[in-house]
Parts: sequence; structure tokens; C-alpha cells
Amino acid sequence: MQKYSIKKYQRDDYTAWNSFIDSAKNGTFLFHRDFMEYHSDRFQDFSLLIYDQTKLVAVFPANINDKTIYSHQGLTYGGLILPYTTGGERIEKMLSSLMDFLGSQGIQNLYVKSIPVFYHQKPSNEFAFFFSERGAQLYNRDLNLAIDYNKPLSIHKNKLKHYEKRKGVGFCIDEVANCDVFWKEVLVPRLEEKHNTKPVHTREEINALKKKFPESIKQFVISIDNEILAGITVFKTKDVVKSQYGAVTNKGEKYRALDFLFISLIYKYKEEGYSFFDMGTVTDNNYGLLKQKEELGCEIYTQDFYKLDL
Repeated sequence: MQKYSIKKYQRDDYTAWNSFIDSAKNGTFLFHRDFMEYHSDRFQDFSLLIYDQTKLVAVFPANINDKTIYSHQGLTYGGLILPYTTGGERIEKMLSSLMDFLGSQGIQNLYVKSIPVFYHQKPSNEFAFFFSERGAQLYNRDLNLAIDYNKPLSIHKNKLKHYEKRKGVGFCIDEVANCDVFWKEVLVPRLEEKHNTKPVHTREEINALKKKFPESIKQFVISIDNEILAGITVFKTKDVVKSQYGAVTNKGEKYRALDFLFISLIYKYKEEGYSFFDMGTVTDNNYGLLKQKEELGCEIYTQDFYKLDL
């Protein structure tokens, strides 16, 4: 059986890693080293590069905790990142080499968060199949809500009625240069009030990431009489727009400002030719949030989580 050589990521691999991500069939800017390393103080990196002789043929973003590898806990999704031209048999052999390498490092468990299928520029389900064949167990499955722009929009008639009704109230939608005001005045107080929690990214972190990825991270706010009522932080990949954060003030709720902003952005990115609008996952049987996203036109996809004991 063909064997692939594997090495841990080092700083000297920065350019090769990022170039590979840019050309991969299932890569997004979340796997760029500048994104992965914004929280390097929280995670011990264990990312791997896989070579066929001297040619880089796959990468595996990961972190390590004790004797367990995660694909990467600081990212929304992960797994084996692959080029367009790799067939299933080669991927099975890469996985075999990967398992052998992890075993040689004393690793006992491997956890993988799969990449939702609509982020694949080309179908890339081979890893999940062969991973399962090796005994990986599905231990969690989240509902992932997204709009497929290749189908007619199916926003609920009541949402559209309120959207049309509020076109004349004086809303102003702006793309803003940084996330400061939205974080301080809307997102942070709202999450604390409603859920007693904080955003995954601090204000300093999201602004630093936005500065590094100005075309991929966008901040939109909706206001009336110069008062911000709601906002949505958008992460853009090649074909997918994701609403990473969305929040509304108490006054904004009365105006249905967040719905208005969502629908406006749904229309905007459909016109710009994107393939999907991802509204993220729904967990803990939150049927109210599920209904809200379905009424905005989302359909249910799934994101699978696997564990393999080595």
C-alpha cells in the first residue's frame, strides 16, 4: 500500500499551507493560518501536512489536548482538506497513513467536525465515508439551516408582508468598517441579557480578523434616526455567505429590524451570485429559533460529529 509522509505544521509551512487551502475543493478562509491562530493561546496546534513524496496532497487542521486530537476545536468545521483531483482510493490511503502517524504519536482519540456539504466547491464526502469504515462513530448531529440559492426563495408570506410594510419607516442599512458599535451596543448586552453568555469572538478578536480578511468578514447594521437597532456579522467564502452573528435591541424587536436586515441581505447575496446563505446550527431543541430560520427560507441540512478510538 502506498504510504504518505506526514509532518506537523511549523511556521515555515505558512505559505504552502495557505496556498493549498486556496486551491482545495473543500477549503475556506477559516483554515487560513491567520484565522486559525487568532486564538493560539487557547489551543495547542497539532495541524498536519500530508505529502506524496515532495508534493503536498492534503492538510488536516487540528489541535491536541492530552492524548486526543480535535479537528480543530476553535473552528466551526474541519477534517481532511483535499485538492480537486484526488480520488477515493488515494484518500483512503491518506487516512491510513494519518491513523498510523497519530498512533505513533501516542494519540488515543480523534474527533472530527464535518464540513457541511454546501461548503464543498466539489463533493468531498470521501473522508467521512472512509473514516466511518475505520470504526469512527457518529456521536452528535446538529441541524444546520441554510438557503439554497439554486432554488426559488421560500421566505414565509408573513415575513415578506412585514418586510414590505416596513420599507417606508426610514430604515438605514450600512456596511460599517468595524464591529465596535454592534458588539458594544447590541450583541454583547443582548447575549448577556437573553442567554447569560458572550460571543465566541471578543470585539478585539473580530476586528483583528476583519482587518486580516476584509473581503471575507463584513459587518452590517440597521438603524433608524441614527440609532442602531440590529446587526449581522457575515462570513463569506467562495460560494457561501454565513450569518455568524445576528442580534437586535429591544426597540429593534418592535420594528422587526433583524428580519428586515436578514431579508435584505438574503436578496443582496442572491443577486451577487452566491450559492448558499448559511444561518448556522440550531441545538438544544430550540424550536423557536428553528421556526424563525425556516420562515426566512432555510432548509435543514446536518453537520455530523465523529469520534474514533485509535
